[in-house]
Amino acid sequence: MEIEIISFGKIAEFVSNQKIDIAETTDTDNLKIHLETLFPELKAIKYKFALNNQLVQANSAIEQNDILAIMPPFSGG
Repeated sequence: MEIEIISFGKIAEFVSNQKIDIAETTDTDNLKIHLETLFPELKAIKYKFALNNQLVQANSAIEQNDILAIMPPFSGG
């Protein structure tokens, strides 16, 4: 299964926007483990996922061609 990854802020320095194959990863909890294996720098920072423009609050299913954003902490104002 292929998904598109979009990264922001400091995360974009080591995770470039790209399409990746996540063959046996079907949810965001497992994707987090997979991405931290591919990009070990993620383990050292806090970040959130947005899946198809929706902030992920709990484990969510991932479908073929979904778009996942990886975002550093942010604040409103």
